[in-house]
Amino acid sequence: MDRSLGKGFLRNAPQFTFVLKLVDAACIAGVLYVLTLIYQPIQWDVRFSLLALIALGAFYFISEIGGVYQSWRGVHFRSELFRLFIVWSTTVLFLLALGYITKTSVEFSRLVISLWFVGTPVAMAIWRGVVRLLLRHFRLQGYNSRSVAIVGAGQLGVQIASVVKESPWLGLRFQGFYDDRAFESDRLSWDGELEGTFHELVEKSRRGEIDLIYITLPLTAQHRIMELIDQLADSTACVYMVPEFSVFTLFHGQWSNLEGIPMVSVFDTPFWGVDGWLKRTQDFVLASLILLLISVPMVLIAAAVKLSSPGPVFFRQKRYGMDGQEILVWKFRSMRVMEDGDKIRQATKGDPRVTPLGGFLRRTSLDELPQFINVLMGDMSIVGPRPHAVAHNEEYRAQIKGYMLRHAVKPGITGWAQINGWRGETDTLNKMEKRVEHDLWYIRNWSFWLDIKIVLLTVLKGFGGKFAY
Repeated sequence: MDRSLGKGFLRNAPQFTFVLKLVDAACIAGVLYVLTLIYQPIQWDVRFSLLALIALGAFYFISEIGGVYQSWRGVHFRSELFRLFIVWSTTVLFLLALGYITKTSVEFSRLVISLWFVGTPVAMAIWRGVVRLLLRHFRLQGYNSRSVAIVGAGQLGVQIASVVKESPWLGLRFQGFYDDRAFESDRLSWDGELEGTFHELVEKSRRGEIDLIYITLPLTAQHRIMELIDQLADSTACVYMVPEFSVFTLFHGQWSNLEGIPMVSVFDTPFWGVDGWLKRTQDFVLASLILLLISVPMVLIAAAVKLSSPGPVFFRQKRYGMDGQEILVWKFRSMRVMEDGDKIRQATKGDPRVTPLGGFLRRTSLDELPQFINVLMGDMSIVGPRPHAVAHNEEYRAQIKGYMLRHAVKPGITGWAQINGWRGETDTLNKMEKRVEHDLWYIRNWSFWLDIKIVLLTVLKGFGGKFAY
C-alpha cells in the first residue's frame, strides 16, 4: 500500500511552514504571557503586547535570512537548534538595542525579560523535537515519504542507494535502479535491484509514480543523459544530476554562466559578491570591537615580552594568504630565535628556542592577538584556515592533494580545524592531512552562521590545544 503523503500536508509545503510559524509565535508570546502571570503583580498590558509583536516581526525577518524555516530533512537536529539559537540571540540583541535607544527597557521587569529570553528558545526547541519525533515515526511507517529512483547501477548509484536504504527516517523510499546498460554488461554492481529501462522510468515518472530521480551515469554518457532529461521534462519528478566526480571533489561548486553559456565551478571561493562583503564586514566589526577590549592586555603582554628576554616585541613572518599571495603575519615574539627562511622547524614540546613567557603565550594563543591587526588590514579573517609558513606550504603542497585549495579564502585566527583539535604541531603527515581536510570542509560548507558557531566554540573551548607548544 502506498502510504506516501508527499503531496499532502506533511511535506515541506507552505501550509506546514505556516503552522511552524504559528507555533513559534505561540512560544514567543506564550512564554512572555505565562511569566507575567507567575510574577505578580506584573500585569499583561499594551506594553507587553507591543513587545511581543516587535519580537515576532524581528524573529520572522531574521529567520528568513537565517533559513530557520528551510527543509531540515536529513540534517542533524543539533544544526537546526544551533541555527534557531543564533536567530533568537540576534533577535534578543535587536530588542535590547531598541530598548536602549527608546529608553523603554526600564518599563519591564528585568527578571521577566531575562527568563523570557531564555525560556523562548527552550520552548521552540522542545516543540521542534516533538515534530522531529513525529515525522520520524510517520516516515518509519511509510508516511510522508518520497519515492526515489536511481539512473545508473554503477558504484556511485549503489552508494546513493545504500544511504537511502540505511536511513529510513529521511522519508525516502528506494524504488530501484533504471539502467539500459544492465542488458549490455555483467560488470555492474546493481545487486539484483534493477527495475527497468530508461523508457520504463520515463513512463512511471509521467504517471506520477516517482518523486525523485538521481542520475548517476558517467560523463561519457552525455548523449544518453541529455536524451533522458529531455524526456523527463514531461513529468513532475524532481531530477538531480550526480556527476561522476561527485560533490566530494567539487570545491564550492555552483552554477554560473558566461554570456548565457552554463557552467559549473569545480574550484572556487565562496567569498564573491554579497558573501564577500558580508564576510569582510563581519571581520572588520568584530576585529574592531575585540581590539578595543584587548588593548590593555596587549600593552601588558608587550611589556612582559620586552622585559623577559632580549629582542623585539613583535615577530613578523611571511605566510601565504588568499590566492597564494604572501602576507606578513604579526605575533608576539615567543622564541629567542626568529626563523623566516626556506627551512623552518616547527615548535615542539620542550623546545629550547621558546622562552618561559613564550611557552605560556603559545599554549594560550595569546601570542596571536596581534593578528587582529592583520584582520583589520584585510590580510586575514577571524575565521579561516590557519596560515602556515611559506616553507611549510611548499613542503606540504607536494605531499597533500588539494592542499593549496586552502588559499581560496583568507587565512584565519581560528578555524574549523582548530576547534576540532587539529591545532599546533603537525609532526606527522596524517596530522596535517586532517587539518587540511577540516579546512576544506569549512570552505565547502561556509556560511555566516558557521562562522558564528566557530567563534562561539572557540570562546567556549579556548584557544589552546594539546599540540600547542
